[in-house]
Amino acid sequence: MRIQPVASLIAALLLAAACHPRPDVAAAPDATDLAQLRAATQPFTLLDSAVAAGYTRNVTACLVHEHHGAMGYHHTNPPLMDATVDPTRPEILLYERMPSGAYQLNGVEFIVPYRSWPRDSIAPRALGQAMQHEDNLNFWYLHVWAFRPNPDGLFANFHPDVRCPAEESRVFRPSEG
Repeated sequence: MRIQPVASLIAALLLAAACHPRPDVAAAPDATDLAQLRAATQPFTLLDSAVAAGYTRNVTACLVHEHHGAMGYHHTNPPLMDATVDPTRPEILLYERMPSGAYQLNGVEFIVPYRSWPRDSIAPRALGQAMQHEDNLNFWYLHVWAFRPNPDGLFANFHPDVRCPAEESRVFRPSEG
């Protein structure tokens, strides 16, 4: 019986599997890109500064998930929506409207439309992360909770502590797959 070659093969396969992280686990963020993102978007903690830089002022829908919290208000800058992923120029700023009426910048979202980066290609990357695909909206995306720590992770889609006013809440159901 030849057990030794089989055992060696199994050991080699286990070692190879251990050296390749699971694809569903986010890699550590690129610290330099994250620092650049925070520095570049810090002025946008004031919504007026974001509007002056080309982001939309009025957003009526606050996106929520039935079980995972919310994303908040998506203030977009459409001219930035192309194939370029620049950590200093996110396509969307994620705000939460506080009970006082003031807006709080919690994070950003990077967007790459399928027209610029086809769905059937390798995912674009931002901050060391492979972007996710949203087939309902035809784009790649990545959320980064750069200003409000998220217990579900820096790159989680929703934040369990973000709240939306009931009258402006819109349930969002990401595409599957």
